[in-house]
Amino acid sequence: MGWRQIVGIALCALLNALDGFDVLSISFASPGIAAEWHVERKVLGYVLSMEIFGMAAGSILLGRLTDRLGRIPTMVICLVIMASGMIAAPMAWDVTSLAVIRLFTGLGIGGMLAATNAVAAEYANTRWRSAGVALMAAGYPLGAVVGGTIASKMLVTGNWRDVFYLGAALALILLPLVPLLMPEPINAILHRRPAGALEKLNKSLRAFGHAPVDTLPPVDTSIAKARVADLFGPELRAVSLLLLLSYFAHILTFYFVLKWVPKIVVDMGFPASAAGGVLVWANVGGLIGAILFSLSALRLPLRPTLMVMMVASTVLVALFGHSPADLSRLSLAAAAVSFCTNSVIVGFYALIAQSFPTPLRGTGTGFVIGVGRLGAATGPIVAGYLFEAKLGLPVVALAMSGGSLVAAAALLVMPHRENAAH
Repeated sequence: MGWRQIVGIALCALLNALDGFDVLSISFASPGIAAEWHVERKVLGYVLSMEIFGMAAGSILLGRLTDRLGRIPTMVICLVIMASGMIAAPMAWDVTSLAVIRLFTGLGIGGMLAATNAVAAEYANTRWRSAGVALMAAGYPLGAVVGGTIASKMLVTGNWRDVFYLGAALALILLPLVPLLMPEPINAILHRRPAGALEKLNKSLRAFGHAPVDTLPPVDTSIAKARVADLFGPELRAVSLLLLLSYFAHILTFYFVLKWVPKIVVDMGFPASAAGGVLVWANVGGLIGAILFSLSALRLPLRPTLMVMMVASTVLVALFGHSPADLSRLSLAAAAVSFCTNSVIVGFYALIAQSFPTPLRGTGTGFVIGVGRLGAATGPIVAGYLFEAKLGLPVVALAMSGGSLVAAAALLVMPHRENAAH
């Protein structure tokens, strides 16, 4: 693991941190949006989920682009989309225009998730691959904690639009660093064989501290171009479908907590800034869980650890529904829930990266994350309808906790393909 690999994985973590803040920016802003535009809960549920629909499309479409155009160019495209969407959001004039802008922003966020997952796996060596991907994924709650802390302070004196301006500024800061500090992964070049492949290969080899080569190695004729259909061939069909089901089910539970916490806290009588603080504590728990899970990936078997944390997520989300109207207890409960739910998300990125071979890694990651994120979009919407039906928080939380239990069952029966990435 040379310094350039370490810097690259660290930048992937920062890009994922930007993703984390961009996704939750609408959650921090939601109390202000609801108050200014008098938005009903079921309508707010759609607004909260809109960028997740975009993320689903972005993960699939731009995830495929990482295997065709290249990892680093795709990252740059995603950053431009994200910055544009965050700049446009404060200019929205109603719920519909904001929803369209968030849908567009989600394209970049979803594509970035697929690209960073592939790059972190390809920058890391075999021993550090699971930990490297998990550390990249830990950036997501880090962005929510740091960005959310700043956003909560901004909400005391400003309004919901300031949250999106902060996200735009962060994207513009990171934009020049990606092409400057991140070479295209060597394996990705060899499998893609673009025009000028030898020159591009030597550029990456030099950047990683290796000697250039005179010729390209022979093409592995057993490896075809990446196609989504290949994910459902005889060898990968069961893995792809069960990974998809498990990710969909767990992330439904995960996003119920992340998207609805600020509104739940405000409805208990607390100000929006205090609600943002509870969400920050939720992501502190998520960050701690992500870091500990990253370290455990070096020693503990990945799949059994994931299933244990899924069962714990089920229990804690159900218990969250019984939290009293006390900021300290709400913060502690949210942190405990996110500790488990985000540990699972981090583990998923490592498991997905391990489960697909290099030529299909970007496509497979994009497909599982993209289609699976329909669960992320479904969670806030379903919860919105349950709340609108006058069901109390305990009943809604119990219903939404079931996703993590379904996810554990899907992993239990999934075939093993963890050596595919090696």
